[in-house]
Amino acid sequence: MGVSLLSSPAFPIVIIVSFITLCLIPELALASITRHYKFDIKLQNVTRLCHTKSIVTVNGQFPGPRIVAREGDRLVIKVLNHVQNNISIHWHGIRQLQTGWADGPAYVTQCPIQTSQSYVYNFTIVGQRGTLFWHAHISWLRSTVYGPLIILPKRGVPYPFAKPYKELVPIIFGEWWNVDCEAVISQALQTGGGPNVSDAYTINGLPGPLYNCSTKDTFKLKVKPGKTYLLRLINAALNDELFFSIANHSFTVTNTLLITPGQTTNVLLKTKPQYPNATFFMTARPYVTGLGTFDNSTVAGILEYEIPTNTLHSAASNKKLPLFKPFLPPLNDTSFATNFSNQLRSLASAQFPANVPQKVDRRFFFTIGLGTSPCQHNQTCQGPNGTMFAASINNISFAQPTTALLQAHFFGQSNGVYTPDFPISPIIPFNYTSSTPPNNTHVSNGTKLVVLPFNTSVELVIQDTSILGAESHPLHLHGFNFFVVGQGFGNFDSNKDPAKFNLVDPVERNTVGVPSGGWVAIRFLADNPGVWFMHCHLEIHTSWGLKMAWVVLDGKLPNQKLLPPPVDLPKC
Repeated sequence: MGVSLLSSPAFPIVIIVSFITLCLIPELALASITRHYKFDIKLQNVTRLCHTKSIVTVNGQFPGPRIVAREGDRLVIKVLNHVQNNISIHWHGIRQLQTGWADGPAYVTQCPIQTSQSYVYNFTIVGQRGTLFWHAHISWLRSTVYGPLIILPKRGVPYPFAKPYKELVPIIFGEWWNVDCEAVISQALQTGGGPNVSDAYTINGLPGPLYNCSTKDTFKLKVKPGKTYLLRLINAALNDELFFSIANHSFTVTNTLLITPGQTTNVLLKTKPQYPNATFFMTARPYVTGLGTFDNSTVAGILEYEIPTNTLHSAASNKKLPLFKPFLPPLNDTSFATNFSNQLRSLASAQFPANVPQKVDRRFFFTIGLGTSPCQHNQTCQGPNGTMFAASINNISFAQPTTALLQAHFFGQSNGVYTPDFPISPIIPFNYTSSTPPNNTHVSNGTKLVVLPFNTSVELVIQDTSILGAESHPLHLHGFNFFVVGQGFGNFDSNKDPAKFNLVDPVERNTVGVPSGGWVAIRFLADNPGVWFMHCHLEIHTSWGLKMAWVVLDGKLPNQKLLPPPVDLPKC
């Protein structure tokens, strides 16, 4: 969790607030409830950019339904699969304490839900509040299967800021392809080349007026003057980090936010004191560091002020108002990205402490990045020099098993499924960020995991590599929040860099952007038994193998043990 308050008197103020894990306040806690939801996975015809296609949805909605709960509530969500695709749902950012069976990544914590089958995700929200989201976690189905997951504080427990006038509709960024996304990733994996990029970015499923044939599909937010609103932002895009800004409405950390896929942010928007006689674009476009092709377009929504009842304005005259556009950083503005992330902090107060592990039991050093695999069957592939694109952690490209890792772990049947020997550092060290790549760019393949005793305090340094060009990677860890204690550019120096770590009030995340050509250091306490996926949240990199998993063993006490699997756990 974190908050950063910087004054910006020339503009309305927006306060950046990241509040995902806050401490429990027992004396204020009231009874929790069980909330039931039903997710029908079904096909729905949707038209965007004058292209109609049949997409996989939840309950026919795109984006999917909003889930709202309070801290301490139990969620029981029945998912019924009515489509030909296998499906699984991940509750992104939910810790799933003792309920790893409900985490959702296919072939990691469960086998996917097959056609005509169902599964009940049953979990309790413990010690968390804020903005999260849910999405499909198999192949590229999350391109259309996603939605907000809002965790309110317990009744009687305040937010760590002044109560806003109102909460606005959450903004969830996505990507739209005119063609079937499953065909896009299938073609890329067959040819070994990069995937076709999206045709548009979206705000709440709508591309907005800057695209052809899209003016009617524009998201609009209505506000009143002189009010403070809570606005929740979610990046559910598949392959792009995004800059976001609202014209003439300044954020206190900066005029612009950067949000990676898998990240969520909460902002307080203080509107202009009087009706402004204008409307305002809110736009998002990509932050790009890699060498591959990308969707170089901009999504726009519109912020409108409600027309005062005591004026001569009309809805018709509202359409004639001037429309202001924000200024976004250049596409490759790594300097902005670095300055933005460096300003984020935890509250680290008595009420909301930052419980950063001060001692470290196990240290890991993981290199991440792209590489290559040989082209199969004597064909010529479309990756570098006729090879196939691959991605890896410590040069191991994750080989997806055909049975769920958690099941294999729980029943002691890991033989032939995975091995517990993931390397704690690169097997062959090299100059990770050199402009001259190594001669051999091939990755190795395997289903290797790290095994941790319960309550192990972990420090992990994640190092970007420039083997096929340096690139920013948003790394997501399931089952935990972690503290981002340090980051920098170039190769991590284990002798000098730890002295600069922030162990007092570092930002707390479940997804962190590893700087392009740099490194990030995180710490977390392995207090959650189960098997926990860690992967790049750029979907193409996950497809290419930039992923691994941690096994956390049971502790000694009953509340430190993984519960048995539910009876309806899907079978492979």
